Amino acid sequence: MTKLPFYQVDAFASKPFEGNQACIMPLDDFLPDETLQAIAAENNVSETAYIVPAGEGVWKLRWFTPAVEVPLCGHATLASAHVLFNELGFDGEAIAFDTVKSGRLTVRRLKDGRLEMDLPAYRIFEVPVTDEIASALGARPVKAWGGAYYAAMFETPDQIIALDVDHAALKDLGEDSADWPRGNFGCFARGGEGVDVTSRVFGPGSGIDEDPATGSWHAMLAPIMQAVTGQDAVSCYQAYPGRGAHMETRLEGDRVKVIGQSVTVIEGQFTL
Repeated sequence: MTKLPFYQVDAFASKPFEGNQACIMPLDDFLPDETLQAIAAENNVSETAYIVPAGEGVWKLRWFTPAVEVPLCGHATLASAHVLFNELGFDGEAIAFDTVKSGRLTVRRLKDGRLEMDLPAYRIFEVPVTDEIASALGARPVKAWGGAYYAAMFETPDQIIALDVDHAALKDLGEDSADWPRGNFGCFARGGEGVDVTSRVFGPGSGIDEDPATGSWHAMLAPIMQAVTGQDAVSCYQAYPGRGAHMETRLEGDRVKVIGQSVTVIEGQFTL
């Protein structure tokens, strides 16, 4: 039997049971793709991240949902850095992650203990709101953008909280992009309790009906908020029943800084 180190982390969380769960598995080398996917399905959280050392302060990083490998996952990147800084003793200021489709991502430890991710800002373009999409979301957005996600803007945060979507219908709707399939939706409204924007994320196209905290979505939301409000720095709340997540974003040219914290909730071994 092979035993692999295993950490489960609540990302974008100040204490357990907040934010989004990610399983982080440090490896010497990547296992076969079918094994990585099978482990992610067994873990059955929104993302399992695998990290492999690639030099001083550098790791290779891949992310798998229970169903597919994805080109970018922010919360599992944050969680991977949290594990390296807090569980595996990395004492540098910043960690570099080399990825297949999102290039080099860096995570820096701030003086207040939070982590700041540097992610690529997603390209955005306005798209129509169809009757089919409005029906599947359970309410009609006032405006929409395409890109990595279908981004749907609503008038109030209360509408976001109240959305009752048809996940099966959403799975084949939205915009195709080079790396992301259809069926990935970010729904948002300006405002909320103490924040600039409130959102929810639905990803049936990636095997996740609803995601509790989504860094990659905020890499698209940041340029949208800049276009809508002129703000480069935005405080964000991602709503999710029973959990919820807070993060901050800052748009800097074609990059987005996403800032948050994480907590380790499980440490153990995965046996193959």
